[in-house]
Amino acid sequence: MYKTASSSASALLRARLFYSSLRSTLTSSSPLPSSLVNHRSFSFSPAVRSLRCSVPRWSHGVDWRSPLSLRAQIRAVAPVVEQLERKFATMAAEHPFKAVLTSLPKPGGGEFGKFYSLPALNDPRIDKLPYSIRILLESAIRNCDNFQVNKEDVEKIIDWENTSPKQVEIPFKPARVLLQDFTGVPAVVDLACMRDAMNKLGSDSSKINPLVPVDLVVDHSVQVDVARSENAVQANMEFEFQRNKERFAFLKWGSNAFRNMLVVPPGSGIVHQVNLEYLGRVVFNTDGVLYPDSVVGTDSHTTMIDGLGVAGWGVGGIEAEAAMLGQPMSMVLPGVVGFKLSGKLCSGVTATDLVLTVTQMLRKHGVVGKFVEFYGNGMGELSLADRATIANMSPEYGATMGFFPVDHVTLQYLKLTGRSDETVAMIEAYLRANKMFVDYNEPQQDRVYSSYLELNLEDVEPCVSGPKRPHDRVPLKEMKVDWHSCLNNKVGFKGFAIPKEEQHKVAKFSFHGQPAELKHGSVVIAAITSCTNTSNPSVMLGAALVAKKACELGLKVKPWVKTSLAPGSGVVTKYLQQSGLQGYLNQQGFHIVGYGCTTCIGNSGDLDESVASTIAENDIVAAAVLSGNRNFEGRVHPLTRANYLASPPLVVAYALAGTVDIDFDKEPIGTGKDGKSVYFKDIWPSTEEIAEVVQASVLPEMFKRTYEAITSGNPMWNQLSVPSESLYSWDPTSTYIHEPPYFKNMTMDPPGPHGVKDAYCLLNFGDSITTDHISPAGSIHKDSPAAKYLLERGVEHKDFNSYGSRRGNDEVMARGTFANIRLVNKLLSGEVGPKTVHIPTGEKLYVFDAALRYKAAGQDTIILAGAEYGSGSSRDWAAKGPMLLGVKAVIAKSFERIHRSNLVGMGIIPLCFKHGEDADTLGLTGHERYTIDLPSKITDIRPGQDVTVTTDSGKSFICTVRFDTEVELAYFNNGGILPYVIRNLIKQ
Repeated sequence: MYKTASSSASALLRARLFYSSLRSTLTSSSPLPSSLVNHRSFSFSPAVRSLRCSVPRWSHGVDWRSPLSLRAQIRAVAPVVEQLERKFATMAAEHPFKAVLTSLPKPGGGEFGKFYSLPALNDPRIDKLPYSIRILLESAIRNCDNFQVNKEDVEKIIDWENTSPKQVEIPFKPARVLLQDFTGVPAVVDLACMRDAMNKLGSDSSKINPLVPVDLVVDHSVQVDVARSENAVQANMEFEFQRNKERFAFLKWGSNAFRNMLVVPPGSGIVHQVNLEYLGRVVFNTDGVLYPDSVVGTDSHTTMIDGLGVAGWGVGGIEAEAAMLGQPMSMVLPGVVGFKLSGKLCSGVTATDLVLTVTQMLRKHGVVGKFVEFYGNGMGELSLADRATIANMSPEYGATMGFFPVDHVTLQYLKLTGRSDETVAMIEAYLRANKMFVDYNEPQQDRVYSSYLELNLEDVEPCVSGPKRPHDRVPLKEMKVDWHSCLNNKVGFKGFAIPKEEQHKVAKFSFHGQPAELKHGSVVIAAITSCTNTSNPSVMLGAALVAKKACELGLKVKPWVKTSLAPGSGVVTKYLQQSGLQGYLNQQGFHIVGYGCTTCIGNSGDLDESVASTIAENDIVAAAVLSGNRNFEGRVHPLTRANYLASPPLVVAYALAGTVDIDFDKEPIGTGKDGKSVYFKDIWPSTEEIAEVVQASVLPEMFKRTYEAITSGNPMWNQLSVPSESLYSWDPTSTYIHEPPYFKNMTMDPPGPHGVKDAYCLLNFGDSITTDHISPAGSIHKDSPAAKYLLERGVEHKDFNSYGSRRGNDEVMARGTFANIRLVNKLLSGEVGPKTVHIPTGEKLYVFDAALRYKAAGQDTIILAGAEYGSGSSRDWAAKGPMLLGVKAVIAKSFERIHRSNLVGMGIIPLCFKHGEDADTLGLTGHERYTIDLPSKITDIRPGQDVTVTTDSGKSFICTVRFDTEVELAYFNNGGILPYVIRNLIKQ
């Protein structure tokens, strides 16, 4: 039996509502009632499933086609419903925590609904729990069925103070799932493919349906093809639809074919800002049962919603698919770092400066796999948008969550963004009643944390991060010195190894007939982009004020700097227009280019040919400055080797300066119209100036108007024609959507665990190999294996699009695995690029071609890596791709949390070197052959056990197998999480 996050003890209530709805429809010609439309908690019999197929998306209106024609079906399923009612009555009676199911009264009479009361447990340990852990506890209590969730799991969470250091495992069932289109397309492809697999195995394909609400926002496909133009939004939208029409039609098919799936069309905004402003519920009220909103998403920055007091984090696409299908997520009960904030930010210091400071502190402290919970008197000085900025960058500081419990600031934001007064009242009443609300006007009871950090907000200073990693913070006053150090340092995260005599080189060129020049550090991309900052009115309006002051003083951004502004929602446009400041941004070239992620994910578009050729021919270390959250080399643009994260106002300031090689305290940004030097302080707005504009310009009505037509406001989307069948008709000629081979020859018998024998090393890496290195999202290089595949199928170079846009095609993505042009593979002895050495022949080949040779010869392969393998965006193709290349294991010093989970989900063995050891200390070159001695029976393998790895050169060393839970062992035994889910669903 599969359930959503709503309570199994409330099943009787839901069954009665459902049954009475059916009975009333037998005698009525009116549309079916909302209690039936909203009912989504059961694994139905075929008769009931056939009825539900016509039900539209759960939360966006009812449009029953010919309710009269449904009466016969309803009569047919009435006996089934009676049977369900009896079954649910039994289940409700057996719920282990039925005694704490409590009514939540409304102030004016009646009740909001019922809820599982934590105070009713009368356990003093709960009062000391971090708020983030209380959300896990409530979920476990509500979903406790002594099958997927046991009473022992509840006890583990209540005893968190003692159990979390022991790395105990708990199940968690999120209330909903969040997707964006880059990760959403492969997720829907997998679901469609799973339906086919169910069909082939003789089971009911309609079992493959989301059982919890799924929201997918199309935001990753827009590119900055056109910039510095009043027509940029429309032009880029047209290019987006030309490139992605097939993908978009597939997603639209999915929104119709699968229940509980809402697709927000292109041009609406960035997924995490839309989640914050619109999709986030904070508290669910499902069939009269209240419970906290929680969400897992296929984008690592899902954590942004933590700023709203909603527990959310990123997972791999394959994990998300399992959660959609009712599988509990297995997770290690995390430690929680208490981060105390005090004081107040100084004038002129932004939330971006704060988050870059917090990121550096937490990276140093070490928070991988942990929750971070913020508290203290400084919380009252942070707006909700500031909190969301800090929560957004959880992946950059390594935490699973950066959580801000709900308080009065949260409630004010909910009202600002158009949530109704009644909804906000329900949220506050429920959270107060269940001890999940923080009221800083009341005495605070001390909570226990695993470790503690503290930051006085007055100590935060303006800064940027770069040039290659988000946590390499540079105080603004030290930027010029740091830049020159980077030029001098050897190639690395903080070095470019430019010879002294080359450092002051000037490359002159003609930009559309105008004399121009570039130097090392010249800014060629300046982008106000990314959910991290565009959701924050203070920094967005701050950037507009910088532009205004610059215009008034006569400063102008050089025309060869590619400037762009990509808001995260239409609300930003409305308040920029309301403030009268958008015109000043336009004068500086920061026209709105679209509503999506753009430059932050590498969709920066081409540089002008004159600029690109000058950089390439003169080997210029060109710079990009962006208000994003990722700046790994090769991500933003192939030609910008230095990439700095900065607040939107600083993006404008650096664009005006035209270089990162500047000391803003001492050197002028430019010369004003009066011939005098203009300095940074002359264009920088005060905190009071910004607050005044925010107060006057950001209005609740803007949010309401933006979101009332969010699913139907794009005419190009509305015109897409899609089939109505529930099984997808795969087009073998498509280069965007292709049936993957995951379930070919699948049987009901699990294949069992596999060891590794005499495997060759496909790649030998150092530290910090990101998912961008493993599976790039950006442009497809004209000489790559993926380009060859596309050209052979008649796709012209101009229509290649990006790897991210082609994630629905396994043939392209397998060829794009390890195709990053900045890949550093030790087997190549210093050469940078997407190639490797085929060990048996010594030939240098593209990674895909080498892998193909190994597979053709029946030879296993492994990967050697350093620390933080798989850091960066949660990207399931970074695990799917290696699996399709035949990689059987990855041996690393450490793994990023989501990526390790994804490897397990695809049947790849993750192993960690013992502390103090790595490939170099063990004398491994990658030219050896490796055997990993795993037991042949899954029952003989335990989470975290040690195994011996031997090589044909006589070396032997011990590694830890990173199967962290028993459930992960079950996935491995089944050949991955998706085959596991299919076999389980068929057995149901």
